[in-house]
Amino acid sequence: MMFPRTHMTAAVTARFASACLAASLATGALQAQAQPAFPNKPILLSVGFAPGGGTDITARLLARKLSEQLGQPVNVDNKPGAGGNLAAELATRGPVDGHFIHLSAIGPLTVAPHITKKAGYDPRRDLTPISMAVAFPNVLVVNSTQPMRSLDDYVKFARTKAYAIAYGSSGIGGTGHLSGALLESIAKLDLTHVPYKGGGPAMSDLLGNQVQSLFASAPSAVPQIKAGRVRALAVTGPKRSEAMPDVPTIGESFPGYEVSNWYAFVGPAKMPRELAERWNREIVKALNDPQVREQIREHGMDAVPSTPRELGDRIEREYVLWERIVKQAGITAD
Repeated sequence: MMFPRTHMTAAVTARFASACLAASLATGALQAQAQPAFPNKPILLSVGFAPGGGTDITARLLARKLSEQLGQPVNVDNKPGAGGNLAAELATRGPVDGHFIHLSAIGPLTVAPHITKKAGYDPRRDLTPISMAVAFPNVLVVNSTQPMRSLDDYVKFARTKAYAIAYGSSGIGGTGHLSGALLESIAKLDLTHVPYKGGGPAMSDLLGNQVQSLFASAPSAVPQIKAGRVRALAVTGPKRSEAMPDVPTIGESFPGYEVSNWYAFVGPAKMPRELAERWNREIVKALNDPQVREQIREHGMDAVPSTPRELGDRIEREYVLWERIVKQAGITAD
């Protein structure tokens, strides 16, 4: 029997499409078998500051919970240097298989490219936003043996030429540095900035009276304040901290003053979207855990999970803001 040509063509086409679908399904099955499930090995969580500082404390709090959720160890890797910029630059070239993520801060993500030509990366282009982590103010603290008992005392001493005041920070261009620079500008002070390779070493020198004051992150300051080793004079945020309700804001004495701090998770630029989204789900789940939130709050921080898009928008917005402020203050690391 002879079939019309159109019927022959339709039949051949149907058989061809069926064969292609079968081949595609087989190929997909083979690829699924060839690609191991994520995660299938220990995960590296890099941090750009020395142990004992705010990012390190945050990373270790979350690493424990993430390890439970993922069924693989999440190991914190401290790589201090250049105010967190060294680790951020290394993160741009990190593995993209999902077994590497980076906890960075406002300084490396929005400020660094404006204060040094040696940053070696553009945070908006070379890193993949995953999620916000925590937000908190910095705290102006002095050793408890110092005579300064309030921000008013601090300002009066700073204006006394016979008593030069130095303030430490976790590094050039970080929010500790910017907090001091803004106070100098608004209060018309002449302070000496002493940058460290992280909040931990800076706090150690403050405890040893090697530096008179420190703009510390709340996570590294709160335990020392509670222990009576350091005295909190003021916080840098727009409102008083729930962890330190009796400590005034600098803005209460100098209207217009505000510096907020935050940490966020990012990955290398070429991290696949599905891995970034998986990490976002895991991090948001960890940050929303009641026990984790309470631990974070005990260190003077607030858990602030976000979508990758929200983090990307924040980096873009504050990148522009700090570019203007850095130029006005004349801050440079070169």
